[in-house]
Amino acid sequence: MASEAEILDELRRLRARVPQLTGALAAGVDGLVLAQDTPGVEPERVAALTVTALGVAERMADATGQGDFRELLVRGVYGYVATYAAGRGAVLTVLAQDRVNLGRLLLEGRRAGARIGELVDAEAAAETEAEERSEATASAKAPPRTTTARPRTARAPRTTNARTTTES
Repeated sequence: MASEAEILDELRRLRARVPQLTGALAAGVDGLVLAQDTPGVEPERVAALTVTALGVAERMADATGQGDFRELLVRGVYGYVATYAAGRGAVLTVLAQDRVNLGRLLLEGRRAGARIGELVDAEAAAETEAEERSEATASAKAPPRTTTARPRTARAPRTTNARTTTES
């Protein structure tokens, strides 16, 4: 995955652009934390809940014909939890105070999600390419498989127990 430092920089820039954010977290779609800036919140728990909510949101969007998942917004008494698609392999979750400018939160969250998605997807593509090159190199270095032909042996003729029928 993309380097934690690059993702963390993006999370901090997001928090600087939207001062009412109280936390930001990037997680893989497998629920593992990629980077987090969530003081006072358990990042592993938020990541696990994010992936669970992502699954429900994806099914909801699909079942209603709304297309691929883009974002999810939850409003609580004390603020917002917004989750954004971040490429194919990650999600971004931000926590915000109730007094946040919601339009700004959505705009900046989408931008940050897109940037994190670029970082994660580029790293995943580079890893896949490296694996493919490694496999190609390994198969090129491997000695070719040689097969020896087995000599054919003559078979004995089959014998069958033929039943004869007689007509009466």
